[in-house]
Amino acid sequence: MDAVAFRQMKDGTREEYEFLTALVYDHHRHTADRLLAALAELDDGLSGYQVTRLGHSLQTATRAWNDGADTDWIVTALLHDIGDTLAPFSHADYAAAVLKPFVREQCSWVTRTHGEFQLVYYGHLLEGFDANRRERHRGHPYFDDCVAFCERWDQASFDPDYRTLPLDFFAPMVRAVFARQPYDPAVLRPGHREPLVNA
Repeated sequence: MDAVAFRQMKDGTREEYEFLTALVYDHHRHTADRLLAALAELDDGLSGYQVTRLGHSLQTATRAWNDGADTDWIVTALLHDIGDTLAPFSHADYAAAVLKPFVREQCSWVTRTHGEFQLVYYGHLLEGFDANRRERHRGHPYFDDCVAFCERWDQASFDPDYRTLPLDFFAPMVRAVFARQPYDPAVLRPGHREPLVNA
């Protein structure tokens, strides 16, 4: 079979859906490569900072690496702004959706909310922004993790003089994470926390 015969989903057969599912899983095997290419494209994205969006992503991941963070945290740090180009007004949701099936719940939650937590640094300087927006998450088990993520890694990673590791250094970690079985309970571990800093 080269393609399904149906023109409406409700008309599909078991054989056709098994065929399509196999294609999805085959396509997924190349997700890491597509993400690495998308990261590289961030070099040509939004400007105005002293580093490119790729430079920011690499620096954030380098800070995580230097702090002894685990692979989930490092890949999260690298991909946390992957949505900047295609979803500038919901980039955190976009990145979290990419990561959610493959990393610890702690990491995908921090990714999804980091944009709100970052407002503490500049929200008071702009009309219509709420610098205290993160307070609506106060009491959440991962609240302090997002505070630390933003303070230690994200907001600090716009320094053109910081010694930043290249994308090739992180590529094996990205490939390892996206080679995992999607939504594996042993990976997601809801409620489980791993430290950002591990001496």
